Amino acid sequence: MKYFLFIASAILLSSCASLTPFTQDLHQELNLSENEIKRVQFYLSDDIVLYRQMDNSNSTIQEGKIKFRKGQKIQEIVFKEGTPGVVIFQPKENRFAVSFDENDDKFLMFGPNKKYYDRYSLLGKDWNRNTGQVTYGNETFYTDSENALTSLMVNVNKVRSVTVDRSSPSGRKVK
Repeated sequence: MKYFLFIASAILLSSCASLTPFTQDLHQELNLSENEIKRVQFYLSDDIVLYRQMDNSNSTIQEGKIKFRKGQKIQEIVFKEGTPGVVIFQPKENRFAVSFDENDDKFLMFGPNKKYYDRYSLLGKDWNRNTGQVTYGNETFYTDSENALTSLMVNVNKVRSVTVDRSSPSGRKVK
């Protein structure tokens, strides 16, 4: 009986989950302008951990934690799964600068990942087998390669409601 209740609860909870991956197809289907995209609430599908080595001259840490790895001083910033974020600008048609912070200078880039069903996933430079580089707050950070699969999630019902406020004036004629 307990097993049955557990399965029933799991099915009920999973049916209530309304977040879905934001994909290139969904982006094209919704056809939202940049201003409309900025009103959409995005969420992270998984954790993202950024880190960078600190030298002794970088003694002030504004955000994140200080850790020591192999005797090196490391700044670490952790974005938890489900963290809400907003698009602050689009450098290209299918690229989003998403801020998870009150400071608009601190953002991560996302775009469609062809290897991951065109989900809008974390973008970086110089990805290799183990790590990639990303820019956050004008600083270069490293992240583990599995973070390249962290994608943006949306509540599709709420996103679709963003388009409801569109109007088209019928025009005006001279009297």
